Amino acid sequence: MRFRHPDGSTVHLSYCTNVHPAETLDGVLAQLRDHCEPVRKRLGRDRLGIGLWLAKDAARALVTDPAALRGLRAELDRRGLEAVTLNGFPYEGFGADEVKYRVYRPDWTEPPRLAHTSDLARLLAALLPDDVSEGSVSTLPLAWRTRFDEQAAATARTALTTLAERLDALQELTGKSIRIALEPEPGCTVETTADAIGPLTAIADNRIGICIDTCHLATSFEEPGPALDALATAGITIPKAQLSAALHAEHPHLPDVRDALAAFAEPRFLHQTRTRTAAGLRGTDDLHEALAADALPDGAPWRAHFHVPLHAPPAPPLTSTLPVLQDTLARLVGGPTPLTHHLEVETYTWQALPAELRPRSRAQLADGIAAELTLARDLLTELGLKELP
Repeated sequence: MRFRHPDGSTVHLSYCTNVHPAETLDGVLAQLRDHCEPVRKRLGRDRLGIGLWLAKDAARALVTDPAALRGLRAELDRRGLEAVTLNGFPYEGFGADEVKYRVYRPDWTEPPRLAHTSDLARLLAALLPDDVSEGSVSTLPLAWRTRFDEQAAATARTALTTLAERLDALQELTGKSIRIALEPEPGCTVETTADAIGPLTAIADNRIGICIDTCHLATSFEEPGPALDALATAGITIPKAQLSAALHAEHPHLPDVRDALAAFAEPRFLHQTRTRTAAGLRGTDDLHEALAADALPDGAPWRAHFHVPLHAPPAPPLTSTLPVLQDTLARLVGGPTPLTHHLEVETYTWQALPAELRPRSRAQLADGIAAELTLARDLLTELGLKELP
């Protein structure tokens, strides 16, 4: 979906396909047929943006087979779909029964991460619509925090500098500019936007910027205004933003609130949980850990890294951080010029929701994704953007 900003530029809205597990090229093609095209039809649009997730094996198949890449581009066109952004955070196995910490490997200290991201950049340059000259790839925020020291930081910085050089060469070859966006996430070396400033300043290349994920921003209790102002002051670009909402518990000391939270503590994904105290931010790596006795102070609200559907906040006594998304979006695209031109709805946890909230069919999932995109569309038009055909 495309929108005209009052400054005349185009803002793209997509939804991320990491909600549909697929490790192979055949799986990706099935996604387009079984999920993406039905969502487009529900929205009544001739064209729908998708943020493709291409796992390692699917990406390799496309890089090594030009005919397969042309076939994917043709299939996107045939089904009324377009891709201006890729989600390069998960490497493989995102549809496994248990993902948890595995999503952070390989990290930016390991050669496969550079190789895979380079592949994604090449693929996106070939998949971009003819009238679009800039693409974005979101990626891991360097590494999970526990094994990251000064030597690791230097290795990651070298890898990203090498990537920037490859992106320069790619633009010379194709005329397409691909930018990479590190996505801060709780528990990672780069957990907040503030954590990103040092590493990105050290790289000093405007092709490497930040992806603002509004669920992650809210989980870490970052205020959108100061966070975005600090990035602008440091000269850090925002190639991409992900529109998502975290789980919010206003009164975590109450038994009924803890019972409600426990329904979201599931075995597949990591749900980092945070609260603010007088001494600063406190947290656990997962929601079930926070619910253990005395693991986390409960005198102030808790937020958990659980991407809840944008249009359907959980029932009381819980809610979502949709207001943080709205505030961030207004600051990103509601000003005289957009701070980013790529927006992606990323609710990948539909099948991890409590059983009574999960979609029970492809049709119900398509209905839910279409409802999320409708909400995002309405927010954009309220900010003065005009939806394009």
